[in-house]
Parts: sequence; structure tokens; C-alpha cells
Amino acid sequence: MKYYLVAGEASGDLHGANLMKALKELDNQADFRFFGGDLMQAEGGTLVKHYADMAYMGFLEVVLNLRPILQNMKACKKDVLEWQPDVLILIDFPGFNLKIAEFAKSKGFLVCYYISPKVWAWNQKRVLKIKRVVNHLFCILPFEVDFYKSWGMDIDYVGNPLLDAVDAFKPDSTFIEKNNLGGKKLIALLPGSRKQEISRLMPDMVAVTDVYPSYHFVIAVAPSFNADYYQEYILGKDISIVFGATYDLLHNAEAAIVASGTATLETALFNVPQVVVYKGSPVTITIARMLIKIRFISLVNLIMDKLVVKELIQQDCNPVQIGKELNNLLNKGDYRKTMLDNYDELDQKMGAPGASQKTAALIIKYASKK
Repeated sequence: MKYYLVAGEASGDLHGANLMKALKELDNQADFRFFGGDLMQAEGGTLVKHYADMAYMGFLEVVLNLRPILQNMKACKKDVLEWQPDVLILIDFPGFNLKIAEFAKSKGFLVCYYISPKVWAWNQKRVLKIKRVVNHLFCILPFEVDFYKSWGMDIDYVGNPLLDAVDAFKPDSTFIEKNNLGGKKLIALLPGSRKQEISRLMPDMVAVTDVYPSYHFVIAVAPSFNADYYQEYILGKDISIVFGATYDLLHNAEAAIVASGTATLETALFNVPQVVVYKGSPVTITIARMLIKIRFISLVNLIMDKLVVKELIQQDCNPVQIGKELNNLLNKGDYRKTMLDNYDELDQKMGAPGASQKTAALIIKYASKK
């Protein structure tokens, strides 16, 4: 069958790649065309547009980049129409993908949505649009089942694909040596995969490193960037950079400073104590605080429905506050142990790997019935 996938950011590229791998195992005639990234491209098929040219973060940033966003939407619609896939698979990225879903459904394509838009966070009435433009929705967070049921919508709960990625990870025994990271315990810096978040978070992350000279700070570089991009923030400090080795870094890290997003859950699954940081434009934050109806921003806290990891947002995201929290993680044994105990509870809630395989099997089942 012909599968057209649309992923607009690094996490979507990861989940899309694992889904493609699972689809190939079940369908030896699988043919892929996609908006995505390097990981999806490694699975074969045709990359139409890289997510590095698509990811804009925040209300204001979307408005300022509306023209290229609309151009990308137009190109995607045209390409789907010309290629005529058996099924369209949309991965998260709701601002873009719900528009594509509406178009595709109107043209008679089977629309599958993998990783539900976070409609439970704000503007919950978007569920009504999802019911109208999506044929099958696959959710990865346990609490989403009851949420959608309350709106009269049946969904497929498949578990979380991050469990697949973490389960498939095989540590590189040469990681420390080949990256010259020996001698000190490591602290991971995960500043995100979008230029806006990296530019806002890196200065604060870097400023903290001066307070902890006995630790080696290491940046996990987003796949779509090169080392030169980060040098303007490092400013000659003793901070290392690793490419395509986030899991190896987490496997060896003592603690982490993490941009809010998928990486917070990945860090928890690797049992690394963390502080979550986030900064947006003042306009974006003002709008978000008026609209968003959730208590937490990190996936760890959302899934656990309690404060497990500290969240430092906007003005609280500064070197002093980050440094204080890092000190708690490194030097307060009870504090650290409590977080790790909560991670154990999180593991129980998350369940077992297999989300990619379950989703692939359901997609093929639904496409075969079309």
C-alpha cells in the first residue's frame, strides 16, 4: 500500500520512523512519501519536505511566519492529491495537520491521526473538528481515553511510542571515550529542536555551567543543526556537543536540564533527574495563560497528574532558579530519590512497548477495509 505521512518536528520524525519500520514488517509492498526528517528518510521512501523548514513555536511566531506555513500546506495538499495514497497518516503537529486532514477527508482519502492533538489542554471543542475530519485517531497518553469518551468519541489507545524507541536503544560502549567525556560526571543539556526555543534557553543553560565546574555539561544537538550554530551560545566554555546521541547522553547523565516537550518524558524513561525549562515570547505566554487549562506543561507531570519534575517557565527560567534546582537534583539525596521513585510509578503507568506495531496493524486493518 501507499502511505503518506506528515510529521512537522523532531519527535514526529522519531515516531514516524518507528511506525514506518513497523508498517514494512507487516506490508512488504509498503511505499512511503512524507513530510518528515532524517530518521524517516532512513526508512526509505521519498522525503518531500524536511521538518526543519516547518517547525514554528508559539502564537506570535506562527503569525510572523504565516506565509511559508501556508505555502507548505498548499504544497502538501497538492502532493497528496497527485500521489493518491491509500492512507494519510498525520503525526501530531495539529496546527498544520488538522488543515491537511480536513482537505484530505473532503477528497475521500482515509485519514489516520497518530498521536492526538493536545485538545485537552485548550480549546477542547476542537474535538468536534477531529471527529469530522479524522477517520481513526490513535492516542498515546492513558488519560486521553476517558477525555475523548467524554466527548462521545471512540479512539484507539496504542501506548506510547517513546517506549518503543527507548526499548530499541542499545548503548554505545565507546560513547564516553569517542566524545572525550571522561573524568567528570555528565549533565545533559536538551534545549529543544526549534531555533526559537534554542535561542531563548541556551543562554540560561550555559550560564549555569559556571556554578558546577566539577561536572561536564553536554548539549544534545538537534538533528537539523550543526555545531557552529551552538558555538555562539557556548562562548568558549568547556561544554561538549554530541550529535545523534541523545539516548547515549541520557544513559550516562547524572542530571539534565530539559526544554519542555517530548524530551522530558524521554529523560524520565532513562531515569535521569531533571529540571524542565520553557520560554516563549511575551505575547505567546500571555495568550497561553488565558487559554490553556492544564496545571503542568511537562509530559511527566501531566501523565502523573502531580508535580514530579520542577517546571521553570518564563521569568522563573533563569540561571539562578535553574542552578538551585540542579543543586537539589545533585546534592539532596531525599529530593533525588523522591523523583526517581516517581519515575518508577511513571513506568508502571506507561505500560509496555509496542505502540508502533499496534498502530501499524490497525492502520493496515482500516485501510484494507476501505
